[in-house]
Amino acid sequence: MTHAEAITPEPVAGGNVGMGTEYLEVRGLTVDFDGFKAVSDVDLTLFQGDLRFLIGPNGAGKTTVIDAITGLVSATGSISKSGVELLGKKVHKIARAGVGRTFQTASVFEQLTVLQNLDIAAGAGRSPWTLLRRRHGVLPAIEEALDTIGLTDLAEKPAGVLAHGQKQWLEIGMLLVQNADVLLLDEPVAGMSAEEREETGNLLRRIGGERTVVVVEHDMDFMRAFATSVTVLARGQVIAEGSVAEVQANPKVQEVYLGTAAAGASSLGDVPSELIEENS
Repeated sequence: MTHAEAITPEPVAGGNVGMGTEYLEVRGLTVDFDGFKAVSDVDLTLFQGDLRFLIGPNGAGKTTVIDAITGLVSATGSISKSGVELLGKKVHKIARAGVGRTFQTASVFEQLTVLQNLDIAAGAGRSPWTLLRRRHGVLPAIEEALDTIGLTDLAEKPAGVLAHGQKQWLEIGMLLVQNADVLLLDEPVAGMSAEEREETGNLLRRIGGERTVVVVEHDMDFMRAFATSVTVLARGQVIAEGSVAEVQANPKVQEVYLGTAAAGASSLGDVPSELIEENS
């Protein structure tokens, strides 16, 4: 067990609600693309410590929701982080407010070492002159991030030689050193091996106890193994929310995934793989 695992609380359904709890509240979120409502009147309440998975069939609006939260697409409604309104702010200001996201393809500097990637991310708020100075030692926040993402032994390796899964972990580490406490992860295990998926799930547990983590995902086995709560989108709207067991038993969810011909199916475990593994 690493130091990070020893001191970090596990995510739980409903989050670690109490005094000082961070949260993200989305109300009436609507995204309109030239008359087509990609997202319509979405409400979400996300507390720190609740590892929330956002699932739904192709075109459900999952990625559009996190694009709207991070300012990448225009939206109406309200998005507040612990009472501070984010909607309408520039992308970099939303990031500085502690909201970070990853993409399906990891965005790392492949020619630079793992350590240099984390150092650049940690210096996002520093002046260029400060960044150019030679650093004496490694910042404690970077050491902690390396431990958390499991890349301490690869700190001096170029990011370009990392395995696919390790690049995703590095990108998550880059958010951690930026002090992001709301992490929006877009299909983090896409293309990973079974072992990498397991390691990624354990990483999400390590970081999810003290942060608000939202995972857009198509891998239903991964969702069942690691989600503490699930929101299901279809046609740009929330159709169900609750525990894994609750959403799997929900008739609306079964109909969306299976179609009326298979309405008697008992859970998402019966969903054909071709309906699961679609792009959002």
